[in-house]
Amino acid sequence: MTKDILIHQIIDVLELAGFTVSNRCNIRPRSFDIAARQDNTLLFCKVLYNIDGLNEETAREMIALAEYLGGYPILVGAKTRDQMLEDSVVYMRYDIPAVNVQTLFDYFVENVPPLVSAAPGGLYVSIDGDVLKDARTEISMSLGALASELGVSRRTISKYEEGQMDASIDIVLHLEEILDVALAKSIDILRTFEKEMDGKNAKEEEPDRTTPPNDNILNLIYTLGYDVLSTNQAPFKAVSKDYSSTFLTGVSEYSSAMLKRAHLMSSISDVIRTQSIFIIEGKSRYESVENTVLIEREELNTLSDADDLETLINERARHRREN
Repeated sequence: MTKDILIHQIIDVLELAGFTVSNRCNIRPRSFDIAARQDNTLLFCKVLYNIDGLNEETAREMIALAEYLGGYPILVGAKTRDQMLEDSVVYMRYDIPAVNVQTLFDYFVENVPPLVSAAPGGLYVSIDGDVLKDARTEISMSLGALASELGVSRRTISKYEEGQMDASIDIVLHLEEILDVALAKSIDILRTFEKEMDGKNAKEEEPDRTTPPNDNILNLIYTLGYDVLSTNQAPFKAVSKDYSSTFLTGVSEYSSAMLKRAHLMSSISDVIRTQSIFIIEGKSRYESVENTVLIEREELNTLSDADDLETLINERARHRREN
């Protein structure tokens, strides 16, 4: 299976699930391959045949974009190391959940969440501790007796019941056989990412504003009153945001490559539900490309604040719609 086939399969699954999907990001480098939205669920999807090909820099940018724009990063692939990804299993790469196409289909189309997570040492299942304790108590089985039956310690059973430890698939199947009850807890793929980030950010205080960008034009936008999240691998240079608006931001001289990026940014912004602008170094032939507003740098220099920039964007967007 090639990556192209994999991407087409993923797009088919997401569209079947009711997602609106952006054009494919076919400009290198790229931190994500497609953006997709279904109601309030926004995905930044990275596609790799081998999920071990995800590097930390790309993962960090995907996470930053997802957090900044209220979305979720997800990695979809076919294999890891020398084996294929298993169905109904969630793998984690740099805090991003990774699944195969079948698991993606089950989760979003069939509403059947996965049950198994991959971790160093094998595959594990999260046990519903309350159900376990109730079932054990109902048949008057002690911690020691159950532990002896499984070949584990009493403390291990206690941790299962307290929700402090996942169990191997064999242990869970054995427990379910002994107690005659379903114990496996399903995995909410998107919530898995939220939990990872909650743990990472628990001791961090969110700054009032982003750091001033190390780019003259982006810094100018920053001084107008916008937070600016710079990117290195996305098809846009930054995401700029203030209290009332958010827009994808490109910076380039006018060229055919710039027009290609502007078209792609327009598609992505439609899905993300933001505006899209391209700051042109020098002269521009057009005022917009689809939904991407083009602004010459000299025009940007004449603006005083965020309201001026938003007024200019809205005027050009309205002019495009009228024509």
